[in-house]
Amino acid sequence: MTPHVLVVEDEDALATLLQYNLDKEGYDVALAQDGEEALVMVDERLPDLVVLDWMLPKVSGIEVCRRLRSRAETRNIPIILLTARGEETDRIRGLDTGADDYVVKPFSMSELTARIRAVLRRIRPGLAEDRIRQGDITVDRVAHRVRRGAREVHLGPTEFRLLDYLMQHPGRVFSREQLLDAVWGSDVYVEARTVDVHIGRLRKALNLDVENDPIRTVRSAGYSLDLDS
Repeated sequence: MTPHVLVVEDEDALATLLQYNLDKEGYDVALAQDGEEALVMVDERLPDLVVLDWMLPKVSGIEVCRRLRSRAETRNIPIILLTARGEETDRIRGLDTGADDYVVKPFSMSELTARIRAVLRRIRPGLAEDRIRQGDITVDRVAHRVRRGAREVHLGPTEFRLLDYLMQHPGRVFSREQLLDAVWGSDVYVEARTVDVHIGRLRKALNLDVENDPIRTVRSAGYSLDLDS
């Protein structure tokens, strides 16, 4: 699945440059121009990584980072800070606030994309690999196959994408709207109850009578892949 990257940058020229180059690298890129907009966009669709400018209008990058780290549903999102502040005390402050990496302006795009790949490999390895495994479930993205233990699981394309996304975020609860945006795309109109239908199909394919159901329904909230269930 294509990693969704939220770029938060108020300089139009740099934001356009970042979007162009990250698009070219194969990422699904969204732009926010200030910290307030970034927080709203994160609520609408959880990104797989945030590229976050330190100096932003309305809400600073450091404050955005602090707020994301203070909430259970966003505390594990990888964050790379962009800033002109190169002093050691500033770097320490940024990292102590919760940033996973720190890039000082001016920087080359090759350096930033290398940092993004490194952070995703370290924190979200499922996004950087062709095969992802959680518990006894294995998803092979190249062969488009799923196995549970020794058994092959046959899934349709939508159920495959849905499982892939849940596997990348084990234990995290996603609303139906968040799953619609992540799996179907924000530009496609699909009713929220469609998620329930595909979750049902996914459960039926994954589970036999002797197997625990790894998909947890959270009432009034959504669904989670809970491998301890």
